[in-house]
Amino acid sequence: MIRQSATLLWITPNVEKEIERAGRTCYLSTANITDDSAKKFVNRIKTSGHHSVLEHGVASFRFITNRGVTHELVRHRLASYSQESTRYIRYNDIEYIRPCWYADASKEQKKAFSAALTWSEFHYNKLLKIGWTPEQAREVLPNALKTEIVMTANLREWLHVFDLRCSTKAHPQIRELMWMARRIMEYEVPSVFSRGM
Repeated sequence: MIRQSATLLWITPNVEKEIERAGRTCYLSTANITDDSAKKFVNRIKTSGHHSVLEHGVASFRFITNRGVTHELVRHRLASYSQESTRYIRYNDIEYIRPCWYADASKEQKKAFSAALTWSEFHYNKLLKIGWTPEQAREVLPNALKTEIVMTANLREWLHVFDLRCSTKAHPQIRELMWMARRIMEYEVPSVFSRGM
């Protein structure tokens, strides 16, 4: 079993400057742009609730997580997704994502979980061996199956995703993953994502 991860693949270059340039169009104040005005302007835009301006910045993440988490993630419709396909991939070595609560599980719980994964993998391979295609055999694969997905969204949508998925009301597994991404974005674009600003 492996741990899930979040990797920033791409973000709009000079994202705060681009947001400022777009946002100042609303006020015909592009003459006020200076070398260090972007962070302050973007923070003011965010604080005022003029979040549509944040849509001029875009970020893409690669998430390595389980299938269950991706079922929740793709419900955010204002984003683009490209996900590993269980229809076309024939798994030789199946990997699973370790649940974030696994370390606190009892020996009995860990044993039962491992047995379920072993059962699933055994029968997936057996179905392939006796003639099923990967898209047919995948029916026995569990939500714990490791998958990779790339998600691209504008910064306004990332704020929305983090608001919902970093909440204590979110499923623990997606909450752990989204906090990984949020910390990266807090570093990359503090004027938008830092909680202290």
